[in-house]
Amino acid sequence: MPDIVHVLPDHIANQIAAGEVVQRPASAVKELLENSIDAGANEIKVYIQEAGKTLIQVVDDGRGMSEKDAIMCFERHATSKLKDAKDLFRLKSMGFRGEALASIAAVAQVELKTKTDDLELGLLVKVEASDLCKQEPIAMQNGTSLSIKNLFFNLPARRNFLKSNPVEFRHIHDEFQRISIAHAGIKFSLHHNNGEVYNLEPGKLSKRIVQIFGKNYQQQLIPCQEETPTVRISGYVGKPTFAKKTRGEQFFFVNHRFIKNHYLNHAVLKAFEGLLKPEAHPFYVLFIEIDPKDVDVNVHPTKTEVKFTDDRLLYGVIVAAVRQALATSNVAPSIDFDIDVNFALFSPPKGADQVSESDKKYTQFKNIPNSNSSSKNWELLYENAHDEELISREQAKHELQQQDRMLLNSDPHSGHQKIPPNPQTLCIHNRFLLRQVKSGMVLIDQRAAHERILYERYLEHYRQNQGVSQSCLFPSQLSLNPADFDLVLSLKNEIQMLGFEFEPFGKNCIVINGVPPEIGKLSEKDLFEDLIEQFKMNQTEIALNKTENLARSMAKRTAIKISEKLADEEISKIFDLLFAC
Repeated sequence: MPDIVHVLPDHIANQIAAGEVVQRPASAVKELLENSIDAGANEIKVYIQEAGKTLIQVVDDGRGMSEKDAIMCFERHATSKLKDAKDLFRLKSMGFRGEALASIAAVAQVELKTKTDDLELGLLVKVEASDLCKQEPIAMQNGTSLSIKNLFFNLPARRNFLKSNPVEFRHIHDEFQRISIAHAGIKFSLHHNNGEVYNLEPGKLSKRIVQIFGKNYQQQLIPCQEETPTVRISGYVGKPTFAKKTRGEQFFFVNHRFIKNHYLNHAVLKAFEGLLKPEAHPFYVLFIEIDPKDVDVNVHPTKTEVKFTDDRLLYGVIVAAVRQALATSNVAPSIDFDIDVNFALFSPPKGADQVSESDKKYTQFKNIPNSNSSSKNWELLYENAHDEELISREQAKHELQQQDRMLLNSDPHSGHQKIPPNPQTLCIHNRFLLRQVKSGMVLIDQRAAHERILYERYLEHYRQNQGVSQSCLFPSQLSLNPADFDLVLSLKNEIQMLGFEFEPFGKNCIVINGVPPEIGKLSEKDLFEDLIEQFKMNQTEIALNKTENLARSMAKRTAIKISEKLADEEISKIFDLLFAC
């Protein structure tokens, strides 16, 4: 039998490796930014064309590279960060594997310009599909400029899997945002299609947050500090009233490296327990400084997943830090921090997604104790809700018993009788509707039913290519972050079909002149922001085209609230419209 096992050529091996490291243009942006930071840059400029599909260029004023290093950096596993395996547990740099540039050069046309302080001339290196094409001296300033052109040009199938330009730029924006927050002392700028998106001056973390997210964040930030012999927590959390319905603005950094960790996110929600509206997610930017030997960053090629030697201790420290921050800012009662941190970690916090709304009479912040009260007073926040929940259950039980008696006392030969014009509908917990029909009983969720009705209505607007709008008495201005602004402009026609009339109004700002007539008392600015946030959330969770996504998002944001009490006429209308869908 002939031998069939063989070693792959380097260019094929590099293309395979690139699939793990360079998943999309944003991956390349992240790797280049981290290299610039490791080079000690004080200013980093990023230039993007066509969401990174045509050009990604990162220019820095860092140390630069020698001629030998400039050639060697495109070899696989060539790095200046590690010398032996023990260095993995002493890492303080962003990059360390030596895979990024080799992987990028395997699937793109790369141009590197670099110069060190001790040399009069810099060096130009061009690499295409892992092949060195050009090498020559050039005149340039100190630092490095690395350009990536035509990403995946030699892998058409991979290029076809890239999303639309707004989606891909959104990912680039997110990576840029995370790194610029983590390194507030560095000047960053981002340009897309010859337009400036960000120009971030160096400064304090709070200044950087306001630069990125807007001036309205300035009054919402609560400083958060906690230190133990093994870990230090610092950063900011947002006020509970500032929480949003999506999780996008939540950032954990371990030794200035952005990570994703559901376990630590649960710790923050635990600290906010009882202070958030249902389905609300707090803003936070938290830095965890820990000995590198106590954290393993070599878990995944993207380096956003890490492992801790004692994550339970870290969980408790985060809960304590956030609770203390909320208490000292007079948005929550003080907490007894001497309690055991090894509490039931797997019970979902009451501020998380699983929480259901109580009756409208319940006020979460009713009779909140002052900041000097004991931990027992914390429980008083929930007593009102618990009592009213018991009352609500007793009322529902009584209504069900009445319905049962009515059915038992009905005519046994009523199988052929007609349903009365206004059949009695039983409302359970102001959430579920139970009604008798010819074939038996039907039970619906009133909010889900209303969502479906609105969804079909908005789809009909798209089918008829005609939206219904009512003019605002006073137009509203809405500031957006650059990525959302680009997204809104790309969806302008589709959003107007829902009933919104708006125009660009300055940099990253729009003015809303008209709104859908069915929004009622909802704030047009809040609704517009919620629509965009829901649209982005749907993009990552389900496969929908633009119109279906917007119709679904709008229906979800304008439907009646969970447990909202409806009049008899409204209940009848829901049944009629639902069965007409």
